[in-house]
Amino acid sequence: MSNRPGLKIFSGNSNRPLAEEICRHIGMPLGEATVTSFPDGESFVKINENIRGYDVFLLQSTCPPSNHHLMELLIMIDACRRASAHRITAVIPFYGYARQDRKDQPRVPITAKLVANLLTAAGANRVLTMDLHSQQIQGFFDIPVDHLYASPTLFKYLAQTPNNNLVVCSPDVGGMKMAAAYSDMLGAGLGLVAKKRTSATHVEAINVVGDVKGCDVLLVDDITETAGTLTAAARLLREHGARSVRAAVSHCILSNMARERLSEGSIDELIITNSIPNDPKGLPITILSVASLLGEAILRINNNESVTGLFKVKGF
Repeated sequence: MSNRPGLKIFSGNSNRPLAEEICRHIGMPLGEATVTSFPDGESFVKINENIRGYDVFLLQSTCPPSNHHLMELLIMIDACRRASAHRITAVIPFYGYARQDRKDQPRVPITAKLVANLLTAAGANRVLTMDLHSQQIQGFFDIPVDHLYASPTLFKYLAQTPNNNLVVCSPDVGGMKMAAAYSDMLGAGLGLVAKKRTSATHVEAINVVGDVKGCDVLLVDDITETAGTLTAAARLLREHGARSVRAAVSHCILSNMARERLSEGSIDELIITNSIPNDPKGLPITILSVASLLGEAILRINNNESVTGLFKVKGF
């Protein structure tokens, strides 16, 4: 008889549809929990079923409102720890504050590290996340981190429309490694758009490295919030003769500014995942589900199996 602890999955309020889809993939019900707020804004959590000795997975993307969703997750972890869960895994499809991962100017915090400390102090035993903004964030944790990639899901979709004139471009220098991986996977050319950020919401694309004239261009990035980098790069690529411009992004936060920029038509299709809930109505957006990827990872973690096979994609 196996001594493996039972499995239970609970969700906060940030992305409950994804949690429900994961449970359908696994073939089990989503755990019953009350996650709400008092009139003064304080979060309240109550786990409505016995989890003593269980392997508990808490799904919560720390997307806007980021502080509120992060606090919900911390309180859920504490509630499970005090209810004697055997192991608590924080499943964070989108890890907020990931872009604050270094001191790039005087007297600023490293908030990505602070969030890691908070999760550990609350009682999380391990973290399951996807496409961190920078790889070194895994080292901010003193607990195990399983880091998945959305690339297998995105690649499966992109491979359905092969193109001999495809060029994969990074919208900035920092994304060249990701662009090179997609270029290798898709058998496409490789390019780069050099940019200069003028503010937190505005970007100026300066030059294109590589030949894109008459080509179909695919921009790849890990996250977009204002779509400034993507749309600026798309406009410059079209000026250099690109026939079409698509973009594939793991995490998309559709702010009002992003909606305005995407509606201008500089990007023919934006391909994103459901790591963050979005309403794509009226925009050229295709949403791909990562429920099966996360669901399989949860099963493997519960069975103490390797998750490496889930992100073994050529180029990574």
